[in-house]
Amino acid sequence: MSEQQSCRRRPGAGLLPLMAASAALALYALRLRPRLLTWGAAHDETARAYPGDELFTDADSTSTMATTLPAPPEKVWPWLVQMGYDRAGWYSWDLLDHYGEPSADHIAPEWQHLEEGQRLKTTRDGQSWFTVARLEPNRTLVLRSDLRLPSGHSFDPQWDVLPQARVNGIWGFYLLPTADGETRLVVRTRGQSRPRPLTRPFDLLLWEPAHFIMQARQFHNLRTRVGAEA
Repeated sequence: MSEQQSCRRRPGAGLLPLMAASAALALYALRLRPRLLTWGAAHDETARAYPGDELFTDADSTSTMATTLPAPPEKVWPWLVQMGYDRAGWYSWDLLDHYGEPSADHIAPEWQHLEEGQRLKTTRDGQSWFTVARLEPNRTLVLRSDLRLPSGHSFDPQWDVLPQARVNGIWGFYLLPTADGETRLVVRTRGQSRPRPLTRPFDLLLWEPAHFIMQARQFHNLRTRVGAEA
């Protein structure tokens, strides 16, 4: 009997790749994904409420990640307040979120002013931005993003008609002092996207893993910069 004939006699053989893919997806959803969404954060840090949560009370996606930085909050704050495409950058993978330009490795006085309602550009053409939604010096910085899909251009939810396809969310930074003079930096994302049947697979397979990769890199780079200044 030839190999080709043998394969024809195994009606379930074609299901093996599907079963393997299903098992891998289940492993990711049940074991890996929860760890990615709460990387570095203690239970009390993920369970508590933060300023900005109220902007999306019925959020359909959220994550809470955290790290310890070797300086008190007042030394960390200047690094956060100067973020922005045309400011200090984002301290993450610059090739992916800053057109390859290195993020600043110093605190620049000209970038230290920030206020609620201010826009921080995320692209060269200025068609996409974060809006400062909540700000408490040395404690809280919440950036809000409202994007049309599929263009990825920003819109103003207060004045513009809501697009049928969109993603709205926050990127919140919370500085918590520790007993030994360091800072727990907790970063929470929270948001909504529509139409959900189309955006849900995108969240699971692309956005959430991408956020983990970028946020972990930002933690590393902030730790390096803050430590050098300490």
